[in-house]
Order: sequence, then structure tokens, then C-alpha cells
Amino acid sequence: MSNPIIEIQGVGKRYLIGATKERYLSLRDEMAKWLSPATRRKRADEKDFWALKDVSFSVEPGEAEGIIGRNGAGKSTLLKILSQITPPSEGKITMRGRVGSLLEVGTGFHPELTGRENIYMNGAILGMSRREIARKFDEIVAFAEMEKFLDTPVKRYSSGMYVRLAFAVAAHLEPEILVIDEVLAVGDVEFQKKCLGKMGEVARHGRTVLFVSHNMQAIRLLCSRCVLLQKGTVVANGDPEDVTSSYMGGDGKCEGEWRSSLESAPGDETLKLLSVRTVNGAGAVCTDFPSDEDVFVEMTMDVRSIHNALRVGFELLWQDGSVVFTSHHNDDEVSVWPALTIGINRLSCVIPPGLLNKGRYAVAPRISIHCVQWIVHSPPLVEFG
Repeated sequence: MSNPIIEIQGVGKRYLIGATKERYLSLRDEMAKWLSPATRRKRADEKDFWALKDVSFSVEPGEAEGIIGRNGAGKSTLLKILSQITPPSEGKITMRGRVGSLLEVGTGFHPELTGRENIYMNGAILGMSRREIARKFDEIVAFAEMEKFLDTPVKRYSSGMYVRLAFAVAAHLEPEILVIDEVLAVGDVEFQKKCLGKMGEVARHGRTVLFVSHNMQAIRLLCSRCVLLQKGTVVANGDPEDVTSSYMGGDGKCEGEWRSSLESAPGDETLKLLSVRTVNGAGAVCTDFPSDEDVFVEMTMDVRSIHNALRVGFELLWQDGSVVFTSHHNDDEVSVWPALTIGINRLSCVIPPGLLNKGRYAVAPRISIHCVQWIVHSPPLVEFG
């Protein structure tokens, strides 16, 4: 029996909350600092925060492993550790293969270099020869559909262009392990479908995929196993259908309306999402819309602070998990929602008649500080048809 390609044993990651940033020290300064008894004592306002604690699981060669959980569950921290961007505070990780990662927009790209130069640089980081990279070069460029911008410095790329090129490089330079975070949500709908198809192809060819997503249907379609993280620990690991259903609580979606108390509402100190519902022209909650009627999607939220780059919207998912409508454009972020104000806001977006085919749809809220962080990147919450 072959060894697992990834073994994670008792991994934890600790951060010190309230610690001050110190100047860079020489080796002699660092040694003197750690030999001093005073350095063993934490300040009163410093607290330990464990982003991950006692995480253990293994991944077999050729498996597509989904990693799911709420915002702050530790998913991205785990992927950064696996990609050797940050070390674990405890535990052991064994990786038996070359790793290609796509975690955050622009990670691993040098902003002053052109797209062409970054392709070769990324390949060299993965340990590939120039000849190997050149052999895949045309395929990478064709997949990214960015021939016109290859000799432009990537600092001038939009977030969508970054993702196109970064995913194409990560997927085509043949790492044994492909690590993908939810960064694909930045790309346009057609490119998301293209990426999911490529990840499925990678897995079918015997390479290993680790995929973090809030799209439960994509996890079910793509992955052979799934890990659920909750507050930094593994609470489920097994069949994607069972794990995603457990995470979502049954089928995971409410018919027509979803509500949350303020205490448990998704979000952060900027904004809390309180409800999502689909209503008809009369303002009544509805789950069955004739093809010649408008569909109104309403979101209610408690806004605590206003940010110029705050983007509020949702994705509409077809019954196979593909995105068929989004309430904002990902590259230029032109939103159809009105401006927010401090306090309770109820926003409504209309999907006009004739746009949707007959079938089942689900609404997945998307709220972010543009190109900085997700505030709410939720699984589908409301279903209608």
C-alpha cells in the first residue's frame, strides 16, 4: 500500500493577540533576547489565539479533498501551512510531492515583472526546468486567455486577470499537489466553470487537489473526500455528501427565507447579515416564480461601519452548482445595490422575467471589502424554483 501524499499529525497554529511589532534584530540580539527571563513573560494585554488546534488527517495520491467551514474556521491558515508560507506552532506535516498553490490574488507573483516573466518564475519556484516551463507555456497562455497582456507588468492587472494567470500557472505546471483557496470567487462566472473543470481533470490524472470552497455543490461534484473545520479543529472527515449536509444542517437551504439572530449572524465588526429571502412583486416570500414574473432577492443586514470598498451582493447558483447570475461584476466591482447607511439596511435586487430557465436555484450571499477580505462568503442559504 502506498503512503499518503499528505500526512497532517496534531498540527496547531498559535498567534499572539496584542503583541507589538518589533524592529528586525541581528542574530546576537535575538539570542540575547531569548536568554533573558523577561522575554518569557507575556504582557497583560497579550493573549494566545489558536487558529488551528490538533488537526490530523491524511490525503491519498489522486484524491480531491475538500476543506469547508465558516469564516474564521482555520481553512486558509491550514492551506498556508501546507504551502509552507507559514510554519505550524506544533505538530508535523509530511508532503510527498511538489506543491502548486493559489491562495490569495497575486500570491507568488512579482508585481514589477510581466506575465510572461512570472510564468517562468513560478515554474522555477516549483522546481521545474526552463525547458519544462516552455513546453507548457502556450497551454498556460491559452487557458488564461491573456495573450495581449503577457508583456505587461502584473501590477497593472485587475484582480480577475491575476486569478486567470495564477490559476493557469498553478494547474498546468504539473505539481503533484494542487492547493486552491476560495480565490476563484474573484474570477468571472465562465472562468470559474473552466477552473472547476480543470481541477476535475487534474484529479482524474492522478494528481492531488486540496480545495477550499463555500460552494457546497462544487465540493460534492469535484471532491472524493471532505474535511469540516470548526474553530480550528476537525469535526468531520469523510464522504462529501455527508459532511456538507452535516455542515449545512440537513439539505442546507431554506425555502424562500433564511434568518439569523444578531448573535450568530455571519459577518464581522463591519457588518452582520441578518436575513435573505426571495419575494414576488407583492413583497411576499415566494419559492415558485412563473417565467414571466420578476424575482426579487432581499438581504437585510446590520451595518456598523461604512467602507468605500464595501461590496454587497450574491451569487445565484443553478441546481448543478454553477453560478448563473451575480449581482455585481467581479473585475470592476460595479454594484447594482444602493449605498449603505449605518444601522439596519434592507437591499433588494430584481432578476427580470425570462432570464432564468425552469429549475431549482440557490442564493449565496457575497459581502467583501474589495480585494482585501471577505466579510460574508456564505454557502447557499435560500432555495427557490
